[in-house]
Amino acid sequence: MALNPQLFANGMPVPFVGEMFVLAREGVEFHVDKIPNGGHDGHVKEKGTIYLSNIRMVFVSKKPDVHFTAFDMPLLYIHGEKFNQPIFHCNNISGLVEPVVPEDQHRALYSTHAFKILFKEGGCGTFVPLFFNLIQSVRQYNQHQPYASAAADTAPRVDPLQAAQTPVDHMMNHAYVDPNDPTRIYLQQPTPESQLRRRTYHSQAAENSY
Repeated sequence: MALNPQLFANGMPVPFVGEMFVLAREGVEFHVDKIPNGGHDGHVKEKGTIYLSNIRMVFVSKKPDVHFTAFDMPLLYIHGEKFNQPIFHCNNISGLVEPVVPEDQHRALYSTHAFKILFKEGGCGTFVPLFFNLIQSVRQYNQHQPYASAAADTAPRVDPLQAAQTPVDHMMNHAYVDPNDPTRIYLQQPTPESQLRRRTYHSQAAENSY
């Protein structure tokens, strides 16, 4: 994960080289733990928009503040994902995501985050199949198994941008669209500023990557 990734003025995440946005889903509630300067015990609960691409999933807060504007989750770093359908609460996706650790830092200094995406406005029949199909395709194509928390300290550092190699065009063109799900599927890339491309997850290099 990466806290507060770079965004355009309209809230759209600044894309990486080779990144293709698949969908955007507004009206979700996002929970994540272990955020510096977050709420109680570092837990953050915000409403906003989820963006899904062939590389990552990004939550962008509807009411950002100086500590939390967005949360970036590389697909290759997500594991334990599960679709939940509780009887008395809204449908949601929960899971774990490993941190993006700078090359000069030790993995033990960074915690695994638990997250949850709650669909409080409309259905999720478009979002959920696309998310699970995409994350499965990314893993198969890149031949990496989901992260195991117990082995996180010794696991090799996988470049999150390897997921850009995954072909997603066919999946997008044949995606089922649920009329009760307000998810927007991007058949064309959404921003005219797409020539601006990030080349790394590390902020120091990212400042000079345009």
